[in-house]
Amino acid sequence: MKHGSTLFLKLTLLFMGIPVLALCVFLVPKIANFAAELFPQNAYIKYLILIDLYATAIPFYFALYQTFKLLQYIDTNKAFSTFSIKALKNIKVCAIIFSSLYVVGMPLFYLIAEVDDAPGIIVIGLVLIFAGMVIAFFAAVLQKLLQEAIDIKSENDLTV
Repeated sequence: MKHGSTLFLKLTLLFMGIPVLALCVFLVPKIANFAAELFPQNAYIKYLILIDLYATAIPFYFALYQTFKLLQYIDTNKAFSTFSIKALKNIKVCAIIFSSLYVVGMPLFYLIAEVDDAPGIIVIGLVLIFAGMVIAFFAAVLQKLLQEAIDIKSENDLTV
């Protein structure tokens, strides 16, 4: 397969990572400071928000890296290999961790939405949880299909 066949997808991964990095650098501290202003009696909320939002960036970027590796496997004709299955498994685990961290941080979304009277904040949190779970489910399905395809391929290779 040509090495440039997945170039568009690799560029898409890059363009997914840049805005999240910008959000982590510029917006997350502002959100944490806003929460600290809303709850001056609970200044520790600022640090909880910082920890939760920055912690979700770790599995996000690891999943992007695993996706990039998966695209490299496709480029080098190793798509039907155990490496691809492992990459899909890692993506699934990262998506579950991502969603779990937002589930843990959901009370913070609720507190900010309650004080600021902005129910859209809760919806944003729920959408992030749902998106992570959809990605985890999709990766699990692809992982199972790929494993079955590899099993069928190895069975056919043994039959001469």
